[in-house]
Amino acid sequence: MPQPGRPARPGSSAHPAQPALLAHDLVRDLGGRRVLDGVGLTAPPGHRIGLIGENGVGKSTLLRLLAGADEPDAGSVSRPDDLGFLHQEMPFDAHTTIAAVLDDALREARADLAELERLGAELARAPEDAPGHQELLGAYGRRLEQAQDRESWDADRRAALVLDGLGLGPLGHDRALGSLSGGQRGRLALAALLVRRPSALLLDEPTNHLDDGAAAFLEEQLRALPGTVVAASHDRAFLDAVCTDLLDLDPAVAGPVRYGGNYSAYVREKRAERQRWERRYAEEQERLVGLRHAAGVTAHRLAPDRGPRDREKMGYGHRAGRVQSQVSRRVRNATRRLEELERGQVAEPPSPLRFAAGALAAGAEEDQQPLVSLRDVRVPGRLALAALEVAPTDRLLVTGDNGAGKSTLLAVLAGRLAAEGVVRARRQLTVGLLDQDTVFDRPDRTARDTYALLLGPARAEEVPLGSLGLLGAQDLDTPVGRLSVGQRRRLALALLVARPPQLLLLDEPTNHLSPRLCDELEEALGSGPGAIVLASHDRWLRRRWQGRTVHLEPVREVRRGRRGGVSCAVQQSPARMVM
Repeated sequence: MPQPGRPARPGSSAHPAQPALLAHDLVRDLGGRRVLDGVGLTAPPGHRIGLIGENGVGKSTLLRLLAGADEPDAGSVSRPDDLGFLHQEMPFDAHTTIAAVLDDALREARADLAELERLGAELARAPEDAPGHQELLGAYGRRLEQAQDRESWDADRRAALVLDGLGLGPLGHDRALGSLSGGQRGRLALAALLVRRPSALLLDEPTNHLDDGAAAFLEEQLRALPGTVVAASHDRAFLDAVCTDLLDLDPAVAGPVRYGGNYSAYVREKRAERQRWERRYAEEQERLVGLRHAAGVTAHRLAPDRGPRDREKMGYGHRAGRVQSQVSRRVRNATRRLEELERGQVAEPPSPLRFAAGALAAGAEEDQQPLVSLRDVRVPGRLALAALEVAPTDRLLVTGDNGAGKSTLLAVLAGRLAAEGVVRARRQLTVGLLDQDTVFDRPDRTARDTYALLLGPARAEEVPLGSLGLLGAQDLDTPVGRLSVGQRRRLALALLVARPPQLLLLDEPTNHLSPRLCDELEEALGSGPGAIVLASHDRWLRRRWQGRTVHLEPVREVRRGRRGGVSCAVQQSPARMVM
């Protein structure tokens, strides 16, 4: 039996382990569409479960149901009382200070210490044989275990550590929430949960607004939690560093599939699944060909269609009947097996995303002169670059913090943004740019019609939109104005994939894509001719990048002279686009 002052270990016989988070057969309809259909989840303490899948498959909906922020149409959820949910916005008004948010986050830890002090004082006064002493000792042990899990004694120091780790340390605690940016408020909400250390933690895209250092700090904090973590995320580096399990919510025959291990383990298993799928499909197609041949050709080939020879006349009728019976039986058996196989045959595996290279200029690889050259290029307040050349077959990754000019550089390379300095582009260069913000002129036109109109009917027929795996069949005839942001970006990407340019510029291409599509896009980037310049904050992509890398630093205006006591910057000549 635990004694006062000695922590009880989680899972000991005296004190039960923290309760699991359980969901049974959850059903949720939204807007006339069934988002979740019979989803279950078992999340015991110590498990960190990542929710993955396309936008719209129900990741955020499932988190809201688990948190109790929304009620299922059917099914049930059993959750710990001590549960934390990362909302899009914190439940505080704009006048609330950072100090007040931290006080609220520390309230439970301080309550633990105050209650331990009270129970300890009562235990010191009560003899061991007094009535109620055992109940008092049990209450003390349970509270002690809870305080240990929350690290209540270290809560104030942890609060300062968490704020620094998430990049909020320099902010004064008297700052009101209304004075913070959206990213700062999101990080403060995350910090408050990490300070609390609840038994179950639910997170929706927790690495949004985090730089590399803050994301790594968050991962370390989550791995150290003794309780349950369930997180919906597109961040493959986060899923790989944190998760013990992944729940894939993309539609499948048997419903959502749970995979043990982190994202790397998931990728290996999905690759093995794909290989098994392809092998089974190929074997079934081979069997189908054989059975169709047996059912349709064998009968004709084996049937007794010739007359009897002279020496066969006496036994011909008997033998012909026997052959006909054998043939009929074989045909019936083949037909039956054919029908069974056709009813239960596996669907053809969808083709992974690939850049079709047929439309690229034939001489692009022979001439190794740069496609675009930049010298002393500058966009005031946004970009400063001494020199850059993009070769005909380049694979170039542009990195840098927010505001460093990644999108600006892509716009300059595309010829969409004027800059100071010299910009030279090859004659007749074809350039395609995938923007972060995708807008189509006719929101009432369907995705399929928009694709055909912008690409041209002939090319749209040659490379059908549905064949690219970027939009579901149900979305092809949906007006683009009703598509999500991610679906519109995928439509824009499909237009580039169907007719690749000589220079392809991609601005944060993995935003709004599921991890599976991100992986397929990365594989496609490495194939085919042409040059690709990609700007990304995606840590997983950057770690695996095989091409060149250019890192941009935020522009700092340099004051070089003074006239009349007023600072003035030296201006360079306007940019020249040489075609």
